[in-house]
Formats: sequence, C-alpha cells, structure tokens
Amino acid sequence: MTIVTSTRTYATALIAGLSLLLTGCFITPGKFNSELVLTQDNQFTFTYDGEIFFLGLSSLAEMGASSEKFEPDECYDENTFEGRDCTETELAEQREVWELNAPVRAAKAQEQAKQMGAIMGGIDPSDPQASAELVELLSRQRGWERVIDKGNGVFDVRYSASGDLSHDFMFPLVEGFPSTNPFVQIILREGNLVRVNAPGFAAQDGANPIFGMVGGMAGLGGMSSLASQSPDGEENSNIPVLEGTFTIVTDGQIKANNTDEGSRADASGERLVWEISPRTKTAPTALIDLTS
Repeated sequence: MTIVTSTRTYATALIAGLSLLLTGCFITPGKFNSELVLTQDNQFTFTYDGEIFFLGLSSLAEMGASSEKFEPDECYDENTFEGRDCTETELAEQREVWELNAPVRAAKAQEQAKQMGAIMGGIDPSDPQASAELVELLSRQRGWERVIDKGNGVFDVRYSASGDLSHDFMFPLVEGFPSTNPFVQIILREGNLVRVNAPGFAAQDGANPIFGMVGGMAGLGGMSSLASQSPDGEENSNIPVLEGTFTIVTDGQIKANNTDEGSRADASGERLVWEISPRTKTAPTALIDLTS
C-alpha cells in the first residue's frame, strides 16, 4: 500500500477554517492600542487606535476559488515514510479525483462568496469598490474618527466612544454586520459591578491552525499566528499580526482581573495593562465595582 499525503496541508487547513469563519468570525485586530476609562459617576470612555482586518476583503477569502490548477500530492514510501516521486498511475488517479471534485469546489466557492456578501452588510467582496464602500459605511457611523484603507482587507482606524454606563457596550459594531466576534465587551451587573471582557484580544495555540481559528475563539485573533507559518516558512503578509496594548483605567474598586502584574497606581485611580501578542492565549477580563 502506498501512502499519499498532501503537500498543501497548510492551504487545506486554512480554507477549511475560512469555511467555518464564514459563520461570523471574520474581523480581527492587527497592531493597535486600546483604552477603557471607567469612573464611579458611571461614565465610560473607550478608544481603539490601530488596524482592523476584514477577512472578506482580503485575498484569503478568494483562496479556495482561485486554486483551480491541479497540483499533485506527494507520495511516500509505505515502509520508510520518506517522500518519493509518484508513479504515472498515481498521478493519473490523483488528477481523476481532482477533476471529479471540480463541481463540488465550484459550488462551495460560490456558496462561500454568497455567505460572505450576506454577512458584510450587503457589500459584495468581489466588487473592486468594496473597500471604499466599507470606508464610507464606517465613516458615517458615530465614533469612527479615522478609517483608512491599507489594502488587502486591512484598515487603519481610530474609534472613540463615551457616555453614561446605562447599558452594555460592544466594539466593533458595524451596521449590517452580525455582532458575533467582539474585541471588547462591557457588561453591566447588578450592584454597580462592571464586567469587562476582551475576547478579540487573544490568540489560541498557533501550533494548530484550525484550533487557533475556531477553537474557543471569538474573533480571528488566532489567525495572526499563521502569519509566520506559511508552508515555505516565510511570513504571510495577508494577515496582520495581533500586537497591541489594552488598558483599563478606573477610580472604582478592581475586584478581579487576569493581568500578569495586577493594577498600577494612576492619577485617576488604578490602571490595568495587558500586552497583546500572537502568544496571548487568555482574553483580558476584569470585574470592577463602581460604587461611589
């Protein structure tokens, strides 16, 4: 028996992950700085300054549909497991299977494109003007003070919001987009307690791309670990690296947090700081009592 294994494992895993990500996990931070200020008079100020990556507007979204050229799998010796040249018969069998699967691949690509368009607020990702439409969409929403298209699905943005803590808060929230993968959540509890979660500021184990993309992850943060895991060992510039700082400043009482060093004294009270990178496996979280 001959063992045949794919030399396109990386691409296969990525495409499989993208299929799952079409269910809603399609926005991730890049390089950024973000700060949340919470005060005992029940006021908040949130800022996000840096990159946001929209999967649907990147070349990765077209990866499955564009790979319509037959590439033979590598063959391995059944005893030594060492790579060897495939025989003509093996190559013919591989090509036959590939050709038989062509309608399936085409249908899957079409369905993925349809789904991606549906979750992008009516913006057609295949339209050359899609990025400009997204810039216009974000710019007309309150809070988006800067939106610059950097290309390939990456946007340089500044977002700022402030007001009364009278309701829960989530970022980002884009008109027409499903709110399934927040970077930051502010959840109000009874007794003037505030829970802050930042699920988008964490990446999972980069040793397993699929687990990193969909295993317990609220956003695409884990995909940034793929930036240094392309098949040839070179950096994959399609995905911005998750790198930044998330800070909470408050004059309330910090009841719990998962920073490495705990709170630091600040002129406004106390400061919590999380340094975020592709190695960050645990999402920042804190519980704060704003009782005056």
